[in-house]
Amino acid sequence: MTSRLLFQLFLLFSLSVYSQSSTKELIDELNTIDNHEKKVELCQKIAVRLQNSDWERAVKYIEQAEIEAKKTSNPDETLAAVYITSGELYDAKDALDISLQYYLKAYDIYKEKNNTEEVKRVENNLAILYAKSNNQEKALKYFLQVYKYQKIKKDPTKMAKILNNIGTIYLEKNLDSSLHYYQKAYSIIKGLRNEKLTVYIYTNLARAYSFKKDNAKAELYFEKAFAAADSTSDNSLKSFAHETFVDYNLKQNNLDVAITHAKQALELNKNKSFGFSGMRLNKMLYDAYLKKQDYKNAVYYFEQYNKISDSINIEQKAVNLERIRLEQDYKVRGQIRTLEEEKTRFKYYVVGLILVVGILILIILLIRYRNKNIKNQLEKEKLKAKQQELKQSLEAKNMVLVGKAMSEIHRTDNINEILTDLKMIKLKTVNKELQQAIDIVLKRLEKDLNTDIWKEFEISFEQVHKSFFDKLSVDYPLLTPKERRLCALLYLDLTTKEISQITGQSFKSIENARTRLRKKFDLTNEKVNLSTYLNSFKGDLM
Repeated sequence: MTSRLLFQLFLLFSLSVYSQSSTKELIDELNTIDNHEKKVELCQKIAVRLQNSDWERAVKYIEQAEIEAKKTSNPDETLAAVYITSGELYDAKDALDISLQYYLKAYDIYKEKNNTEEVKRVENNLAILYAKSNNQEKALKYFLQVYKYQKIKKDPTKMAKILNNIGTIYLEKNLDSSLHYYQKAYSIIKGLRNEKLTVYIYTNLARAYSFKKDNAKAELYFEKAFAAADSTSDNSLKSFAHETFVDYNLKQNNLDVAITHAKQALELNKNKSFGFSGMRLNKMLYDAYLKKQDYKNAVYYFEQYNKISDSINIEQKAVNLERIRLEQDYKVRGQIRTLEEEKTRFKYYVVGLILVVGILILIILLIRYRNKNIKNQLEKEKLKAKQQELKQSLEAKNMVLVGKAMSEIHRTDNINEILTDLKMIKLKTVNKELQQAIDIVLKRLEKDLNTDIWKEFEISFEQVHKSFFDKLSVDYPLLTPKERRLCALLYLDLTTKEISQITGQSFKSIENARTRLRKKFDLTNEKVNLSTYLNSFKGDLM
């Protein structure tokens, strides 16, 4: 069992008889009064009394408190108080998400009303809730805000508690910060007579110094914690100090000391032996005996640890199931309330809605014919404009593609021709200095030469005209790269003169190339234009 569950069972046992009688009296009083403020107060008290014995009825009374709060002279803050009670009820059931929703509702109301005292009270609840759910960032945020307020209010006990909580959150995150807050709490409790808080702070200081490897200070604060714990009758508090000391001695390999204090802690905690503390202590004893190679005792304490672990797992599953049920109940009840409110409003809207619908039907019948004609006309114009836009866009892309890519191809071809001429000159000259100079020029030209320009042209061309080269390669796999380039330019409907200007080839060379293409396409005796033939590929492209 967790400490929370043990605490709840203790309260349930000790107050069960009292609750049954006093709750009935509160219900009788609730049924006889008309004052809404008093009804809110009684509903909250009844819900708190019933939370452990009859959860369903507790929820009904807290919902009734919400309804009555809205009828009071100060509905906002009264409702906020009910939200806090609701948050505490669901927190006690470990339904942290639902509890958080209620706390945040109350928080918003108090902030809007500038009620600082209540804002800080809710912030403290939020900090604890976030700490339970391992949201350290938000827990620290709210703890620090509450601490600043309590510092102004000069409430030392609350300040020390908050500082201790902040130190614990920082313990594994930032050891120096943890020690800073523990020491601040320690400086405050010196002047207080609060043994329980004193034991917690001494023990936490010892634990922090042990993490810092300062064993002298760790042992000093352990001694102070034990001395303060001996003056109290709280066995769970004493067990906490011993358990922390056991963990310290295990790390120091002081196995006999660890075993002695672990057994003392188990004895102090025997009424709660099947809780998390008992599980941890049995695990520590198992580790200690295992290191001592006392396998008989090690096996015994491992079995004890397993029993408690299994028990806690079973309880945890039950808690999870209860949480799921509570969350579902919360959602269902919220939906029911919403539906009831909508049903009430719906009655007033029906008549007006029928009239409005009748008028709308008449208007729709009158304008439908006109709108249909307008819509058809608009769609035709949009289609026409879209087709024109696509055509212009394609033409523009083609021009950019041709202008950019082919200018690069022309430049590359020129460079290749210059390279060829220079290499010929180099072969013919006998002057070594001239040959070296030609080599330098050749390297600079070759460096500037884009050998992949046709590949880049094909990629750019494919982006505009999908799968053209794939179709061409499948149907005519024996085409040369230059012939493929010519096919692309003809596909773009360029004339022989335009192709000659772009590529830098003579008119006659282009004509000869076109003739060779016609032969490969088996169009020699056909009266079919090459551009038209290549554009027929469009129907096959995906």
